[in-house]
Parts: sequence; structure tokens; C-alpha cells
Amino acid sequence: MRTRSRSLSAVLLAVALATTALGAGTFAAASDGGGQASSHATSAHAGHTKALAAQPTADDPDGDGYIPAVPAVTGVTPSTATPPQAYFHEFQANCSVTHTAPDDPIVYPGQPGRSHDHTFMGNTSTNAASTTGTLYGGTTTCKAPADASAYWMPSLYKGEQKILPVGPQVIYYKAGVTDYRSVRPFPKGLRFVVGNPMQSAQEFRGHKGFVEGWECGDSFFNTDIPASCPSRPDVQLNLRMQAPSCWNGLYLDTPDHQSHMAYPVVKPGTNDNMCPASHPVALPMVEFKMAWPVNGDMSQVRLASGRGYSFHYDFFNAWEERTLKAMVDHCIVGGLQCDPRGYDQNNPGRGAVLNAEYRLP
Repeated sequence: MRTRSRSLSAVLLAVALATTALGAGTFAAASDGGGQASSHATSAHAGHTKALAAQPTADDPDGDGYIPAVPAVTGVTPSTATPPQAYFHEFQANCSVTHTAPDDPIVYPGQPGRSHDHTFMGNTSTNAASTTGTLYGGTTTCKAPADASAYWMPSLYKGEQKILPVGPQVIYYKAGVTDYRSVRPFPKGLRFVVGNPMQSAQEFRGHKGFVEGWECGDSFFNTDIPASCPSRPDVQLNLRMQAPSCWNGLYLDTPDHQSHMAYPVVKPGTNDNMCPASHPVALPMVEFKMAWPVNGDMSQVRLASGRGYSFHYDFFNAWEERTLKAMVDHCIVGGLQCDPRGYDQNNPGRGAVLNAEYRLP
């Protein structure tokens, strides 16, 4: 049953999209640029949102952009507790590039070729028609076969040559809140977009997920791709960016692909991070740590979405539930620094979650 406020938001979103579609090119407007929850589904800032011509899918039969969580997670109070000291609470999901395509199953579901070019990692089948059902249980390039999730970002070019990351890329799953014990696994089918391709350099640098910016050699904290990098075999172009990790518990997706998620907030009077009351469910914080094999003259290096500060990425969860829960419980809730097997070499006595084939025993 639709509430009146939700219906009004949908109307406002349609008006905003119709207004901006005339001048915004591939993307229309309805994001605050920082991934923070909004009081409604729209805002004045042009950003990454659903396509103007919505397409019903198996996940979203009415095509309105809202995908309810079934069951919804309610009655959660954000934790304000101070946990035992643990410097790390994370694990890695190392995944290699699978393919590239001008598709985006979150922003433009069922509309192949509608997006700028993306570089996909993880699930090998990801395309414009991907849904929870098509991804779940699929083949993956992630080290853990249970991680059939889809991860993607705008493709990187040097001139007309497409530059692809080589080998497994580091995708961290971390605690974004101080009380790491309160983190629970992603719900099946959760998806979101981090950042947006229409953001300015200032908005990119001020984004809550910004971590050190573009890097190469000894050059750090760049909001745009550096004009040059040392021409050495050991130098690559690097970028790290963190996702929001607090969920409202109600939707697996919303029309702007961000409003159901929020970044942690600071607990008043402390340096602790906690989830806001509007998004009380603490989930793992995804952090992309990407590396592209390019250096030297960088003047012709760009993203498919534009300048370096247009960087953004998408996540579509398709983990096998038991395996994800085991990794989250052992590594994040357990306060460890785990590799993709769920093993912390600094705490060998705690064991590993997965066996030598990266599978749950």
C-alpha cells in the first residue's frame, strides 16, 4: 500500500526528471551527491538516479523504483555502546574484472546500451537485465564463489584505449560504525550507488565516502586524475572510496538509488560513529580500492563518465546468505583483519571461515 508522502515524492521525482532530462544527458536529477538520506526522494542537485523511462523488472514489477525489503527490518535502535578495542574489523572480497558494457542494471534496468561504459567485477553475467534472481548463485571472479555480487564503476580510458584493472581488486567490507559488534550482513538483493557522475570537484572532495582521492607515485588527495605520474613499472593510478553503511531497513532500492542508505553520524560529545535514527541498521561498509595500470603522461586519461571527480560506483548484493553471515560475524563483529578466506594472519588462533577453495566448510 502506497502512502500519500511516497506518492507525492514519486510525482515530484517525475517532474524533476522531466525538467532536467532536457539538459542532463544520460543522467537525470535526484540525489544529494553525498549519499545521505533525504527527507524525500528528490532534491535539486543533478545526480545519479533511475532512468526517466522506468522499466518494470522482476525485482520492481511496477517500475516505480521502490523495492521493499521482505521482511522489513524494524524496531532497531542505533547502537551507542563502546565495544572492546579492536583496531581492525574487516574482510576483503577480492574480485577481478569480468567485462565492460554500456549497461547499468540499477540505474537503467532492462535498457541495454543506455548508460556510459562500465567496468564490471564479480558476477560474470551482469548486464542491463540483471536482477537478484539472475545474479544469485551465478559464476563470479571473486575469490569466494559464494560472492556472486555485482560491482561496477565507470570505465577508464587513455585517449581511446580502455584501461582495465589487472588481477583481483581489493573490495573491503568494514565496520563503518564504532560499535562493530552491531554490524549485520547485507540483505539479499540490496543495491545502491555511491557518489554520482554529475558531482563537481568540490562535491567529490567533500563526499563522505572520499578517501585520499586519486593517487599515483607520491601524489595524493587529488580530486581529479593527476596530469602526470612517475613512469615506473611499480606505479599505478589508485583510488579508494567508501560506501554508506547505514540502512533504513525498508527498501532494497529507492528511485535515487541512495536514499535508503546513509553514512554514519558522530555521536554527540564523542568521536564515535553511529547510524542515524532514520537509518538505524548497521551494515558492512564497502570500500573500493582500485588500481589501473597507467602512468606517465596522464593528460588523456579520463573516465567514461567524464573528469576524475565524476567517479562513482554501484553495488548489487548477491552473496549466499550463510557465507556472508559467517564472514561478517567472524571478521567484522569479531574484530579481525581478514583476508578473503576470513583469516587474520595476526590472530592465527582464531582460524579461518572458508576452506582452501574459499568455500564454507
